[in-house]
Amino acid sequence: MKIPVGYRFAAASASFKKPGKLDLGAIVSATPAVAAGVFTTNKFKAAPVLQCKEMLADGRRMSGFLVNSGQANACTGDQGRANCRETLNLAAQALDVPADELLPASTGVIGAQFDMRKWAAVMPALRESLATAGPEDTARAIMTTDTMHKLAEASFELHGGEVRLLGMCKGAGMISPKMATMLCFVVCDADVSAQAWQAMLADCVDLTINRVTVDGDMSTNDTVLALANGASGVAVESEDDYVELRKHLLSVLEELAYKIVMDAEGGTKVAFIEVSGAKNDVDAEKVARAVGNSPLVKTALFGSDPNWGRIICAAGYSGADFRAEDLVLKIGGVLVFRNGTPEPGDMDHLLKPIMKERDIVIHIAVGNGPGSSMLLASDLTRDYVSINADYRS
Repeated sequence: MKIPVGYRFAAASASFKKPGKLDLGAIVSATPAVAAGVFTTNKFKAAPVLQCKEMLADGRRMSGFLVNSGQANACTGDQGRANCRETLNLAAQALDVPADELLPASTGVIGAQFDMRKWAAVMPALRESLATAGPEDTARAIMTTDTMHKLAEASFELHGGEVRLLGMCKGAGMISPKMATMLCFVVCDADVSAQAWQAMLADCVDLTINRVTVDGDMSTNDTVLALANGASGVAVESEDDYVELRKHLLSVLEELAYKIVMDAEGGTKVAFIEVSGAKNDVDAEKVARAVGNSPLVKTALFGSDPNWGRIICAAGYSGADFRAEDLVLKIGGVLVFRNGTPEPGDMDHLLKPIMKERDIVIHIAVGNGPGSSMLLASDLTRDYVSINADYRS
């Protein structure tokens, strides 16, 4: 793995979840970095989300991220905000960075206050881990119901030399942007302007992480944070450089978004729902989300059942403006429905092998308009119900 220049990683067990499980992580930049962030739109924003937004508002450089799993620090009021700030003070001393340059993130159960004794007790271990931990360790520390840690990387040449990108995320359930129960951290060693970095991140998140759904639920803690520290010595100056950096940032986030849906709680399928021909992108997204969030569509995916009528039904109640007779449905490239009626032939036989695949492409054309959208959606399984029924057990 080509790690971006100038970053160190940390991971420790504070027993926020279970004794011995990594549940506290950090990424530290050797020099303060340009920072960007995108956050949940839930009205009940968690304490670390509010803290990050406040810290990023003045545009100052940041030296790293601090993230815990096991407790969300959401719906915890003034005490939760105070605890969040105190965790930054504790970690700043352990990691030798200013507290006002450390961005926090949390994930886990809503409503519980931090046990600050555990936070204080774990700091020596967090400090020691800076010498030995790698990206995989930090990625494991942020997991909750994830079954695997999620990393993606890119290295590429700009006019001034090699630039590296590394992204990590967690997310498996309560996933439906904007955004999802997911945390995502990206580090880069290019020298890029703060304005361009924020605009690039927001744009790429909208095209990737904001285009996934597992269960239609939006979290209180969703956070995407990105640092660019310039440690490679490569400045992003020309238009070509900006295009190249954006292309690779998009690629890293696309890979992470796919891994989230692939690791959906109990998930076995990833549906690529493509909608075209809508009057506008908003209408296209309505169709994609109605199909991707439909429990009936999702359970059919789980059962490898080519019950295409559920897809048509969901598109019909999506609220998008289109004529029923204009809708054309293809599954795995097989034409299934057009002109208001199913195509002739044994569709069950044709679609059976397609429905057994892990990745299934569902294309829905609703007219000849310019609007389009794409959504990655998981299936809905018995394991999903079991995992979430027992989440706090």
